Amino acid sequence: MPRSLAQSSDENAQSQRQARRNVQRAVLDARQRLTSSSGTRSSYDLELLLDYAGSRISAAWALPLLMAILAVFATMWVPPLIAFAWAGSVAVTNTLLVLLCRRFRARQHESFDARRWTASFVAGEATFGLSWALLVLFLFTEARDGVEVITFALLLIGVAANTVSTRSLPSATLVSTAPATLAVSIALMMLSEPLAYAMAAIAIGAQVFFFFLARRLHASAIETLKHQSEKDALIFELEDARNMSEEARRQAERANIAKSSFLATMSHELRTPLNAIIGFSEVLKSELLGPHQVPQYKEYAGDIHASGLHLLNLINELLDLSRIEAGKYELNEEAISLGDIAEDCRRMLEIRAKTKSIEITARYGDGLSKLWADERAVRQVVLNLLSNAIKFTPQSGKVDLIVARSDDGGQYVSVRDNGPGIPESEIETVLTSFGQGSLAQKTAEQGAGLGLPIVQKIMELHQGRFDLFSKLRFGTEVIATFPRARCMDAIAAVHEKRNKLEIYNEAS
Repeated sequence: MPRSLAQSSDENAQSQRQARRNVQRAVLDARQRLTSSSGTRSSYDLELLLDYAGSRISAAWALPLLMAILAVFATMWVPPLIAFAWAGSVAVTNTLLVLLCRRFRARQHESFDARRWTASFVAGEATFGLSWALLVLFLFTEARDGVEVITFALLLIGVAANTVSTRSLPSATLVSTAPATLAVSIALMMLSEPLAYAMAAIAIGAQVFFFFLARRLHASAIETLKHQSEKDALIFELEDARNMSEEARRQAERANIAKSSFLATMSHELRTPLNAIIGFSEVLKSELLGPHQVPQYKEYAGDIHASGLHLLNLINELLDLSRIEAGKYELNEEAISLGDIAEDCRRMLEIRAKTKSIEITARYGDGLSKLWADERAVRQVVLNLLSNAIKFTPQSGKVDLIVARSDDGGQYVSVRDNGPGIPESEIETVLTSFGQGSLAQKTAEQGAGLGLPIVQKIMELHQGRFDLFSKLRFGTEVIATFPRARCMDAIAAVHEKRNKLEIYNEAS
């Protein structure tokens, strides 16, 4: 129940943080739209203006060269002075527009005025469009036949080129192309010829089409910027979450180290007075200084002694667990016999099993090699597994102890009982520190829930594996498996290379 409450509180806090982020994001978007010149986010205005300026600057030399080629080509129909005057005016206005774009890109953009720069660019494009509108002079000069066709073609080229260059600012596209289109279309209609009417209609249609194309390109650019902004925001949130996770992990590690240090310190401090309590209670219980005048005092001394031993065992478990978690549990490895250790542990717990009429059967594999491990740690593993099995096995039950070779060439110790078993939903709980199943809580069995976690940690230190299998009303089996690399017959012999000092004399 407390765990579910903690989870629900964490979920509520997370949902509240997400709601606050959404509100902040909505307020930021609204504020940027209010300060924007295009009705979008103000950060988009900067990107669009930079794209526009980049397009104009990249065509700084291409457009004058195109004007020169078109002017030379136009001299075949119009006087050279008119053709080069038109091309020169277009080149000059284009140069001024390029200089304005360079000035914009050279400025700091932390606090730029999007409306002022947009108005400046629109004014420059309007001037550029008026220079293109001088095409209409071609139709009112003494020119050869077909001048209306060449004028119409130059108009389409100019509208297409300006649309591509100003795609990021649709308003600039309109003012840079509309003057020339209107002037040439009106002049063509004044010729009162069917072909001129057709070309005027096509010019107006082309103007509408290219302006629609510019709007679509502008919308596509905004969508691209929006997706890029969302991706950047997601990356920022992921980075923020990663930093928070790292900070939480560091705090958890510091808290775990502090907890382990505290447990280790307190365990040492508590063991000193406990040794005195256990020792004096042993003296009182055995009546070494004489019989008690009140018979109940002997019983009380026995209870004190048993409680002291139990408390000392809990403190030892806490100390072992804290040392393991703090990374200070050092293995004193040597060649041991897993079967001999298991038999010693069985004999130590046999008296406790007989008090509950529990039968312990043992089977040891033949030809088991020595195991390279910490004898004290391995003994603790077997004792914990056997004591747990005896503790939760009912009267007249049975416990099977098996030590044999595993399929992969290692060795394992298995303890199986026919007790009530552990519900599947509680297996994870009993394998955590201080975790106890419902059976232990109902029967009020003594213990702090540290036996199995300590066994797990010890097996990890030995590069082994710990498995627990249980089924309700059928019993529980726990298996501690040591890897093949720790079996002495699987370890390669160490050949020492000794440097021999050979002395030769002249006689030899």
